[in-house]
Amino acid sequence: MQAVAGHPLTVYGKGNQVRGYINLIDAISCVYLAATKPADAGTLRVFNQITETFSVNELARRVRAAGETLGYDVVVQSVENPRVEKESHYYNPKYTGLLELGLKPHFLNEELLEEMFRVVSQRKEGIISGNIFKGIKWKG
Repeated sequence: MQAVAGHPLTVYGKGNQVRGYINLIDAISCVYLAATKPADAGTLRVFNQITETFSVNELARRVRAAGETLGYDVVVQSVENPRVEKESHYYNPKYTGLLELGLKPHFLNEELLEEMFRVVSQRKEGIISGNIFKGIKWKG
């Protein structure tokens, strides 16, 4: 949405923070799979509901590449990290449980990102640019 609005992509801090990602279709499928394939009686199952991990910088690179393919001039801008978090930390979650139940993931690829650009651009007039980034600080 930021790229479609002509606003720089906001990357907090160095952008090395790794995050877990999941397609909305997959999130719904996860709930369905967990509900229709219950654990054995007396067994507690916990699932990490993600299908891939990568850094915020990698997400920005992917968005920029997809946008440039469609003719957008996508700028990435690092800003001071307002979150209370380490810039770099160990993050390596296991997310095989839902795959074992039959989840067929939809990964974030350039085709999907280009489709997101097309959908958002159809509704560009509804973007309120002044609400995109207000420099909020979460640190005390």
